This record gives sequence, structure tokens and C-alpha cells, in this order.
Amino acid sequence: MAPAPNGENRPEPEALLAEAEKEGRGRLKIFLGAAPGVGKTYAMLQAARQRAAEGVDVVVGIVETHGRSETEALIRDLTVLPRRAHFYRGRILHEMDLDALIERRPQLALIDELAHTNVPESRHDKRWQDVEDVLAAGIDVYTTLNIQHLESLNDIVARVSGVRVRETLPDKVLELANDIELVDLPPEELIERLRQGKVYLPDQIARAIENFFSKGNLTALRELAMRVAADRVDAQMIAHMKTHAISGPWPTQDRIMVCINESPVAKSLVRAAKRMADRARAPWIAVNIVSSTSETLPDEAKDRIAEALRLAETLDAEVASVNAEANIAGEILEFARSRNVTRILVGRPRPRRLFASLTRETVAETLIRKGQDFEITLIAPDQEEARRAAIRAGRIQVERDPKAYFAATGIVAVATATAFAIERILPVASLSLVFLTGVLITATRFGLWPSLYAATVSFFAYNFFFTEPYHTFVMHRRDDILTLVLFYVASVLAGNLAARLRNQVNAQRAIAKRTANLYEFSRKLASAASFDDVVWTAVSNVGLILQCQAVVLTPGAEGRLEINGAFPPQDELGVRDYSAALWAWEHGEPAGWTTATLPSSAWLFLPLRTAQGTHGVLGITFEELRPPTPADRRVLVALADQVAIAVERTQLVSDLQNSRILSETERLRSALLSSVSHDLRTPLVSIIGAASSLIEADEALGPDSRRQLAETIKEEGDRLNRYVQNLLDMTRLGYGALKLNRQPSDARELVGAAARQLGSALRDNTLILDIAEDLPAIDVDPILIQQVLANVLDNAAKYAPSGSTIAVAAAAGKGDLTIAVSDEGPGIPREDRERVFDMFYRVRAADGQRAGTGLGLAICKGIIDAHGGSIHAEPARTDGTGTRIEIRLPLATDRRDTA
Repeated sequence: MAPAPNGENRPEPEALLAEAEKEGRGRLKIFLGAAPGVGKTYAMLQAARQRAAEGVDVVVGIVETHGRSETEALIRDLTVLPRRAHFYRGRILHEMDLDALIERRPQLALIDELAHTNVPESRHDKRWQDVEDVLAAGIDVYTTLNIQHLESLNDIVARVSGVRVRETLPDKVLELANDIELVDLPPEELIERLRQGKVYLPDQIARAIENFFSKGNLTALRELAMRVAADRVDAQMIAHMKTHAISGPWPTQDRIMVCINESPVAKSLVRAAKRMADRARAPWIAVNIVSSTSETLPDEAKDRIAEALRLAETLDAEVASVNAEANIAGEILEFARSRNVTRILVGRPRPRRLFASLTRETVAETLIRKGQDFEITLIAPDQEEARRAAIRAGRIQVERDPKAYFAATGIVAVATATAFAIERILPVASLSLVFLTGVLITATRFGLWPSLYAATVSFFAYNFFFTEPYHTFVMHRRDDILTLVLFYVASVLAGNLAARLRNQVNAQRAIAKRTANLYEFSRKLASAASFDDVVWTAVSNVGLILQCQAVVLTPGAEGRLEINGAFPPQDELGVRDYSAALWAWEHGEPAGWTTATLPSSAWLFLPLRTAQGTHGVLGITFEELRPPTPADRRVLVALADQVAIAVERTQLVSDLQNSRILSETERLRSALLSSVSHDLRTPLVSIIGAASSLIEADEALGPDSRRQLAETIKEEGDRLNRYVQNLLDMTRLGYGALKLNRQPSDARELVGAAARQLGSALRDNTLILDIAEDLPAIDVDPILIQQVLANVLDNAAKYAPSGSTIAVAAAAGKGDLTIAVSDEGPGIPREDRERVFDMFYRVRAADGQRAGTGLGLAICKGIIDAHGGSIHAEPARTDGTGTRIEIRLPLATDRRDTA
């Protein structure tokens, strides 16, 4: 529990938050059984009838009686909700009516078979999801569940019974339960019920007894059910302790915790804890003590910690880390209380030397003194292993950086020379402070052991040069003896403290550097736009942060894992390495070096897994195949999670882009089909109708009628020709195949030709031309520009009211000529003025107006842009009505050679 400032315990915020989240929700009670037929539904109905007798509003959402008369009898007096019928594959299936149940809002709902799979047309795939909705509505729920339906036990049940259960539910559903009632029945009685036909139909009884319902299978399933129920009750008890600030431990169930550090006998502790846990049939936790000095440990010590934790993982332990600085024992005890641990295992400390015993007690001694609530077990290592560990530790100490001891010797020599100078120039009472300063300098620069060496050398130097008789190690004065002894003690203590401070500073510097690297990695990963950028950022930064080689593999087009990036670059992996990567990808678990799966591989592979699935694997390998430290593993897992999210982000962006392209393609296709079906069919129908009239009523038609029908055929043919020309131009623009035949052209002639081309399309409007005859020529393709003007005039005729005026004006500017076409129509909304030039975009027209194809203005913009001009739309009048389309084209005198 979290300690308050005054020393009292207080509830943990996370526990209180979890309790607050349950407010307003219904309570869930699960009747748990080891196998079908143990009486879960019967027990649920009995409990429900008792609640109904107490005045509780009970409704049967869905209960499967399977034709059992005793079960049906329990339902008769209860309110049964009608089921909803679903027509599926030619059959009528009945499911629970979730909406009706929530609308009815009883106090208690009975929902049988929690792991049931609903009919595909239901709101949810699984019934447990229906139960979540019911609980969210504030309705209590009673439900039933067999142990084999839990997802985490699916493989175990399959090995025990030989039957793979298809309907499963996540273990988190069990965590939602406020109460679990274990409905138990001995295997012999269950088999007897099966033989009496109370579980299955007669033709299924023999096969069930031979396969699933054997005595051994039922015994194993029964034990699984009891363990799951006990674990859930234990979890509820721990949550209660956290919520109510109960320090614990409550010894209701044995739980063992072993403390692991860089000790050479860490593996022995792990094996001893495993043996104790097996004998007590109790869960156990392997805890690594992490402090600021952990980063400065030598590689040998880091490797021992990593190997011990990896051994604990392979022996089915829960692995955790505890951050501790000065009060290591207090942090261990606090963690043990929070996990309701009953027994703590620590290594027996080595016999301490004199000065160590004078400074402070060991962690084990503090645990024994303060942990009266726990059973503290000191594990003595094997004597031979302890001897080898001591030899290794001594060898490491002797071999640790000889340059530091030479430097310490030099510092003591400088301190001695300084003391000589001070004694001659400025005599002082004691020169020991000069040597003490040298010891502190040595400790802050080189660590503990060089500082102890410097303290020893300073002791003898001070005795030899500055105590009477000089240049001997003999002392006659008692005050000199006391001074030397106090100097040495103070030097050792000061050197120890300075060395610890140095280690903490170095550790904080390493942590800050790693944090900065992680921040930089996150920033680069977030800014990586493409998949290749994400992969390269991942492998390069993982390699730099962990000082290793890194590789990322993702499935290719054929679904086979392929190397997408490596640092340093490489193109292929060995057979063993690729097999480990493939296994990690397929199973979503680490594989390769330092794992229990394919450990012969030189690489450690972690799956890049998110909630959407596994997107690939991240692999690392170290020089000389050193195992990753616990800190490396934590950083690696964090990096892998970030890489997985980034890879998923790029895939989602790619999928979204593809979806947009498909959506836009579908929109264009639909618009094109709609346009073709209307704008091709309408003139064709008019042409066919007029031609049919000429053929069938040839003799009855007069000259005027014949001419009118012929004009209709010509007008509709011209209209059809313009539309087909637009389609062709659209295709040529899309593929960049539009070729310009530029020549000096007269704007007045082009406008007149376009007006004549439209013919009857402008007969309901008055066309006014305000174009001077002396305008300079424009450098354009006259055929294409005539088509542009025809499209613009046709567009004006579509939206201008009948009898209104369409005005065409032209004016020369500096290097260009402006042609403006204005109408008196309703105008184009502000938000549509730029979009009207998009392909197939059409402004919503009023009733009675001709619908456009959405191609005309788009073709105009493409042709004008190809000429180096511009086109835009604006209101023709100040009140926003009317439309003025302005076209700017280059003058012939300003033609530039674009070759």
C-alpha cells in the first residue's frame, strides 16, 4: 500500500479508480463449472428464485434447459423474455433480445452460457459482449461458464482432453465478475448423470464417456476450475486490501518472492525459489532490485542478472522490478505487502569485513529486523559455487582498470608534495586534510576501490614523511597514532560516500542519455511519413541506443517474411535466424537468442504487435553474443512497441490512401456512367425519334415539319459531338497527350464560331457581344479555344433564366487578353467557385434546369492551363447572383518559345 507522509498507509489511487469505474454498473455473478452437466444452470436458477422471493425483479434473458424437466420447472414462476428470431441459412434461430432486455431494465437478468457465439446478424459476435452492455445499463447479471471456454486454458484443455474448444472468451471477462460460485460435482457422479441421460442425448453418451468425460479428464478439469476460482478470489482479496489500505500480508495463500541482484549466486536463489514454490504449490515472483548504480555495473554483473531473470521466466515465475535507492529493504517489503507475499527469499550475505560492519547493516539484516510479518528465508549457496563466485569476484576486482590505481598513486604523490610545501611555507596543525582531499579526488574520478587504495597509500605516506621519527613507520606520540587512525577511518568513509555519489551521477547521466535517445527516437519515428522511413529510423536508432545490430522483417506481397531494413545493412539471415524470426511472427512471442524458443539463433526477435495484429518482427544481436541486460530488455520492449505502432500507422495511412483512391475512382466511375447514360442517351433518343418520324410519316409531313425534324437531328448531333469531344479531351488531358496547334487568332471570330456551334442552345437567351474589332490576336489553338468558349456559353445557357441576357466581353491587358462570359443565373455559391472546375462536379441545380455533366468546365480549365492562361468564376453582380467566368489567354505578340 502507498505510505502516507505521516507513516500511515493509504488506499492506492489505482484501486480507488477501479472501484469508481464500477459505480452505476450492474454486478456480475458467474456460476463456474468444470464441465457440462455439473449443475451450473440449476444452481443459477435456484439462486435467482431465492432473489425473486426476496422481492427482486428477475427476468430470464435466455436459459438453455436442454429438455431437462427439473430445469424447466425452475423457470415456470419466473418472467421469461421472448427471444428474437433470426433467419440464417434457411433456418430460423432464436437469440436473446438484447434491446428488449435493456428496455425492460429488470434488477437481475439471467443469461445462460456466457461463451455462446451469436447468430451473425446479432449486434455482437459473442454473448459475453451482450452481457457487458447489460451490465453497463446498471442491470445485475447471473450467468454460467465452463472452465474450458477460457482463452488462456484452451491449449491446456486440448492437451488434457484431446478436444479443441472452439467457443472461447477472453480472461478479462472473468475479471469483471464481482462474485464467482464454483459448482462442483465429483467425476463419478457426473459420469453417472451422463449415463442417466441428464447431460447428452442417448446416442451421444457412449462417445462422450470414451472421449471428453473420462474420469482423468474430469479430475484435471475440476482442478483447473478450482484453481481459477481460487486465483480470482485471491485477486479480489488483494484489490480489497489496496482499496481499504490494509498493509498485509494476509496469509490466505502462500506466495513466494525471491530477490535477485548482481550476486554470482543469483541462479541458485532462483532454483531454490522454484523448488519451494513447487512443494507449496504456490505462485512465485522473481524481483530485480534496480537502483541508480545499476547502470554502472560491469558487464559481468549485468549478464548474471539477465541470466537469472531469464531462468526465472523459463521456470514460470512472474518477473518484476523494484526501483530502490537508499532504503532497499523498505522498498522490498513495500512491494511484498502490495502483492500479499508471505515468504521472501534472499541470499545469505557473505561475512563482512571490519569497516563494512562499522558502516551499515546488510539488506538481509534489515529485512529480518523490519519484516516481522513475513517469513524471511536466507538461502546459502552451494559451497563450491560460492568459492568459484568469490574467485571470479576477486579476479574482477584485481583486474578492474589498473590505470585507475596508477592515477591514484600519482594523486597521493601530488598530495605528499603539496603537504611538504604547505609545511615549509605555512605550517599547520595537521596535514591529513591534504591527503583526505586526494582521497576524495580519487573517489570522485575513479570509484570506490581506487579510493580505498589511495587511503591506504596516504596512511603510510603520512606516517613515513610527517610523523616523528621521520622516514620510518614507527610512531612515538599517541596523538599521532590517533590522528592516523582517525584519518584512515575518515578517508575510507569519505571515499565510500564520494564513490557512491560518483556512481549515482554516472547512472543518472546514463539514464538521461538513454532518455534523450528514446525521446529523439520517438520524435523521428513520429515524423517518419513512409514505411521505408519508419523502418530505417527503427533499425538505426535501435542499433545506436542499444549498441547492437538491428533488423526489421515484415511480410511481403506473397506473405513471406522479408528484410525491410537492417543496421548495419544486410540482405539475408541464416536458416536458424530466419526460423526464429518466422516463429516470433507466427506466434506473437519472442524467439531466438536468450529465449526458450530456438535459442541457437544468434538473433533475438520480438514481434511488432498491436491490437490489430502482428505487423512484423524486430531483431537484435550483440557482439560476442552477450545477453541483453534487464534494462536493455525493458528498452527493447518499449522500442518494439513504438515501432509496431509506427508501422501500423503507415499501413493505416496507406490503406486510407488506397481507400480514398478507390472511393474517388468509384465516384468518377459512377459519375461517368451517369453522365454517359444521360448525355449520350438523351441526344440519341431525340435523333432516333426524329429520324423515325421522317421515315414513318414521310408522306404526312410538310416541308416545315421536315425541316424542324432535320434541325432537331442536327442540333442533337452537334450536342452529342460536343460531349464526345469533351470525353476525348478529358482522356487526352488525363494522359498528357493534348497537343496544341498554336497560331495567332481573333477572339471575336472565335466567340462567334462558338455561338454558331451552339445553335438552338442559345435561342432562349439574348447574346450580347462587347468585343472590339481592333483587339490584338491571341496565341492559341483556335479549335480548342472555340471548344472552351462553346462549353462556357453552354454552361451559361443551362443556368441562365429563359429570356435573360448572356454577355461576352473582351479586353486586352499587358501580355494577355481577358474574355468574360456573364449570365443572370442564380450564381455559384462561394464554397463551389473553385470546385466547379473539378471533373464531374456539378452545382446543385434548381428544378427545371438542365443538368450538366460536370465535364465542360473541367475540360476548359485543362485546355486553358495547357495554353498558360487562367480561368476562374466570380459573381456577376454585387448581390452575389449571376456568374462571370473570366478567361485570360496570352497575346500573339507575347508568345514565348517553350521548346
